[in-house]
Order: sequence, then structure tokens, then C-alpha cells
Amino acid sequence: MGMFVISKRQNGNYKFVFTSRKGKTIFTSIALKKKQDCESMITGLAEHIHQFSFRKKSTPSGKHYFRLIKDGFVLATSRKYSTPLMLSKGIDEILKYLPEAETLDFSENDDVFKEEDSLVSESNKGYKEQ
Repeated sequence: MGMFVISKRQNGNYKFVFTSRKGKTIFTSIALKKKQDCESMITGLAEHIHQFSFRKKSTPSGKHYFRLIKDGFVLATSRKYSTPLMLSKGIDEILKYLPEAETLDFSENDDVFKEEDSLVSESNKGYKEQ
């Protein structure tokens, strides 16, 4: 099962990525001004994925990727794939898992692991390396 992950960029804009069931990024959205725009776009993708098109492209170095497009607007760009077959498998994975994908929101809390890190720091106080 895939997953959407919403995050906030350093410039204050929002983005989301769609990850595979193994946690690998499949595509990254364009920058969006509001988190609500991310949520609306995710809902639109999940409910109407077949209304979007996948424009396959190649880099000069021979890597393959796609752009997710609706009504002529690029909404997301995929990661780079080494072969056209891997690219097609990535698209198939989207079509299969995207409608059921969960959404995680990491946009509000920059320090998701801060508490755990501080616990590790506290437990290492007084520890001497031998």
C-alpha cells in the first residue's frame, strides 16, 4: 500500500510525496502555498486518478521519469528510473495503490523525533567510552 506524506519546505510552501509500500518515493508534488491545497490535490488524485495523465520523459543521461498532468498542468514529477520497464512498474503501482493510500502529515512538527533524540542524549550522560 502506498502513502502520501505532506511536509513543509524551508521557504514555507507545502509539498507531498507519494511513496511505495516499501517507503521509496514514487513522485513529488509541485510546491503549494497552503496545506489545504495538498489535501485537496491528494483527495482528487485518490478519487480520480484515471483523469490524470502520465507524460513519460527521459533525461540526457538515460534515466526515465514521468510527470503527472491534469488539464495541461504539471502537478507532480516522479523519481528517476533506470529503465522504461521500471518506469511502467512505478505507474502501475500508483494506479493500484494510490486510491487506498493513507496520508501522513509532517508539516506542523519539524521535530518529529526530537523527544526520542533527547531521551538518547539523556541516557548517554555520564557514559564513558572505554
